[in-house]
Amino acid sequence: MSLARVHNFSISLDGFGAGEGQSADAHFGHAGDRLHEWMFATRSWEAGGSGGVDDAFVRQHDPGIGAEIMGAGKFGHPGWHEDPEWKGAWGPNPPFHTPVFILTHHPRPSIEMEGGTTYHFLDASPAEALETAREAAGGKDVRLGGGPTMIRDFLAAGLVDYLHAVVVPILLGRGMRLWDGLEGVEKDYKVEATSSPSGVTHLTFTRAGI
Repeated sequence: MSLARVHNFSISLDGFGAGEGQSADAHFGHAGDRLHEWMFATRSWEAGGSGGVDDAFVRQHDPGIGAEIMGAGKFGHPGWHEDPEWKGAWGPNPPFHTPVFILTHHPRPSIEMEGGTTYHFLDASPAEALETAREAAGGKDVRLGGGPTMIRDFLAAGLVDYLHAVVVPILLGRGMRLWDGLEGVEKDYKVEATSSPSGVTHLTFTRAGI
């Protein structure tokens, strides 16, 4: 069976994966770009960027992925469902290049974008969404794209096979946290930590037996 994988999911030292006050102009709220500056500085992101451990992790994002699941908050700002013309926060050629299943209580018709991305809108449980995405992935793995609430729900349901979380040395103080309600979740995984000269720490949680 294909795996459910999380890659490059950045959190602050106090566990927030997105800041407070998300809007059309501030996709990550008051956090801005601070959670992802380590990634933007890599060679994979822009020519002339850094190599090393950060770049090695960024390059694991795409290989073997056949579909993605994302939460409504990653797709757009609060209230996007009220705009019938809204096509996501990722531009006309989104960086996913696969079927993407968006979990929302406001389904709408699918949207075909440039570059192989097609957005599908589901009002479904994590298990139902993962089953649907696996069918679309054609034997490849399914990436769980976030945000933090969605990933937390999949972890709580025992559906995450591999989680790469990046601890960024900032304190946000408010926003949406990843780990709430997940006490003891690490018991189901082999956990490894890799420090980077950029100041971030890469944590990988790999389910035993895979």
